[in-house]
Amino acid sequence: MGFVDEVKFFVKAGDGGNGCVSFRREKFVPRGGPNGGDGGRGGTVFLEADARKHSLIDFRYRSHFKAERGGNGQGSDRHGRSGKDTVVYVPVGSVIKDAETGEVLADLVEGGQRFTAARGGKGGFGNARFATSTNRAPRKSTPGTPGEELWLKIELKLLADVGLIGLPNAGKSTLLSRLSAANPKVAPYPFTTLAPQLGVMHIRFMEPCIIADIPGLIEGASDGVGLGHQFLRHVERTSILLHVIDCSTVEDQPLTDYHVLARELEAYNEQLMDRTQLIVLNKIDCIDDARLAELKQRFSAQGLDCLAISAQEKTGITALKERIGDILEKEREEAVP
Repeated sequence: MGFVDEVKFFVKAGDGGNGCVSFRREKFVPRGGPNGGDGGRGGTVFLEADARKHSLIDFRYRSHFKAERGGNGQGSDRHGRSGKDTVVYVPVGSVIKDAETGEVLADLVEGGQRFTAARGGKGGFGNARFATSTNRAPRKSTPGTPGEELWLKIELKLLADVGLIGLPNAGKSTLLSRLSAANPKVAPYPFTTLAPQLGVMHIRFMEPCIIADIPGLIEGASDGVGLGHQFLRHVERTSILLHVIDCSTVEDQPLTDYHVLARELEAYNEQLMDRTQLIVLNKIDCIDDARLAELKQRFSAQGLDCLAISAQEKTGITALKERIGDILEKEREEAVP
């Protein structure tokens, strides 16, 4: 229940206030004339990205957001006050969709970025607006227009520099705990991670980078099998994909595991295959040097860049951090014009 990445909620902007019909009636003031004020505008509902939020858990307890109604106009040319706006804070990386049509309305990828979810209604005109040379005592006013209302859907896509992907029990959670200060659940059975986990990795002389541990994918994940289909969207925003492969399995199984992951990524989104990818052969403490050399040769023969580590024994972690740092530094330099 701590991590929620998809919610549906209702927004309603404030209605505009009604215009007023009023006439100036004061002693010794002839021909006072109309003095009905306009109604105030209704409040608007905004969605704002907040870098301090990492989940949509708040929407589990509140699913309706309404802005304040505009005040009605009054006599003596007094206009109604505008309704207060409502700001709903969402995590960075939220994709806002129309819940009925599925149309993408906004993609909030930076802190402070705002999206106007529902505009407030306009205030109605008071009768002072309708005074003319031929109609000096109009008794006409207009009502305020209703504010917009609709059901919206948020799909959260985590923003991370590095995404850890792999089959269940490949050692992703253990690796995350070695690369960062995160403390994910680790156990000797599949699917111990039931929600994406985030960690911050500190690299010397570089800005910290965010690592996301995506729950274990299995064959058929892109078609909705297992947990993969639910969380594959979080891989879309990562710069580097680390394929964590259990190399303690027999014969060609490590290479087969990689191809399963690659097929699922390509089936979900072909563009993911263009990302920088690094093969991490984990659990080398369970095999001998000859077997490790054989696996490295097989991966290299297919043009795949790989590193060997043991997350459990902390072997090769420093080299992996340095490799990730080099890749990120290069990508950040290329991103700056």
